[in-house]
Formats: sequence, C-alpha cells, structure tokens
Amino acid sequence: MNTGLIITGGRIDLAFAGDFLEHIPAVDTVISVDAGLAATEKLGLTPTAIVGDFDTVASEILERYRSNPEILWDVHKPEKDETDTELAIHTAIKLGCQRIYILGATGGRLDHELSNIHLLKLCLDYGVEAYICDANNRVSLLAGGKTFDREKVYGKYVSFIPLSQRVRGITLTGFKYPLHEKDIEIGVEAGLCVSNEITADQAGIDFREGILICIESRD
Repeated sequence: MNTGLIITGGRIDLAFAGDFLEHIPAVDTVISVDAGLAATEKLGLTPTAIVGDFDTVASEILERYRSNPEILWDVHKPEKDETDTELAIHTAIKLGCQRIYILGATGGRLDHELSNIHLLKLCLDYGVEAYICDANNRVSLLAGGKTFDREKVYGKYVSFIPLSQRVRGITLTGFKYPLHEKDIEIGVEAGLCVSNEITADQAGIDFREGILICIESRD
C-alpha cells in the first residue's frame, strides 16, 4: 500500500512527529504544504512534492529545494478556491497514495481545523484511508463498520460524531457503553457516542447509513 505523509503549515510538535514517524508504515510519498516545508526539513525528510501559495514559508527555505529536479512543485496564487491542504490531498491521490497521514492540521485556527476534518471526506470518496494525527488525537472517517484492537487504539477514548445529518443503526460491542441499532444525528443525541472506552480485547462498530467522524484520543 502506497503510504503518503502530508505535512501542513499548522502547528506541529516536532518531538511527537519524529516519534510518530517511527511507528507508522514506511512512508513512500512526502508532501509539504507551505510552511510545513520547514517542519519537513527539521524532521530530516525530503519532500516528493511541495504544494501551496507559499505565503507562510520563508523564501530562504524554498530556495534550498528549488534546485532539486526530483521534487514536484504545485504552486498557486493566494486567491484560490481550495485550501493548501485540499490541494495537497489531490496531489497525494494523483501520486497513487492509498493511505495518507496528515500532520499539522489541528491546533491552530478553528476554521482550518474543521475544514481539514471535512477534507477527509474527499479521501473517503476516493477510497483512500486517511488520518489526521497530532499528539493527542487520531481522526478518521467511517462509512461502515470497523474493528478496534485495544492494544492498537491511539488513546484511551474513542468517540463517534456524525458528519452526515443522520447516522442510522449504530451498534457498539466491546465498549464500556454499548449500543444496539441506535440512530443519531447532528444536534440530536450527537454526544451519545463521545468519550467511550474499549473494554474487550477487540471492539467493533457497525451502522447501516451515514458517515461518522472517528476520534481516538488521549489526555
């Protein structure tokens, strides 16, 4: 499976990022987004592609990479319809990434953070496994059932929040708070699936309809 890493221009804990990279599958494709190029450099990675309008990255950092003929450049004007992260996801998909990890997509502006979570729907539509990760959270989208191994979950808590207006028929097994055929929707019992905990060696979620934001968290 071609694994991609997108490093965006948001806040990145470099100590976390370095440790994180040691515990994920080998990365085949690295995409740096604007100011994320500085973090890419500090992590000792060479970008496969550099994407953005470059309004937040120092020019001297850009110049260090311009002479490398193996790097793909996707340059845009600041006045555009897509965010830099959206452009990076499109680039990752074009480069054949089947799994994408995104760093630097949280912890800054809330509008960017919410937009980045919604961009996971783009990956879902293309059949690409995608995760937004930071020191405390791993965020993904679910359009169907999933099994969780207690030893491999990202943190103590697992939450499911509706992305679609309604999610029907949620059944949770192996969790501290089980459910059976429960419907939830945005604004109505949406907190019912927040801060659950896995109590069995394996836990599972199944549902008939809708899309859920899955957030694995640790304090």
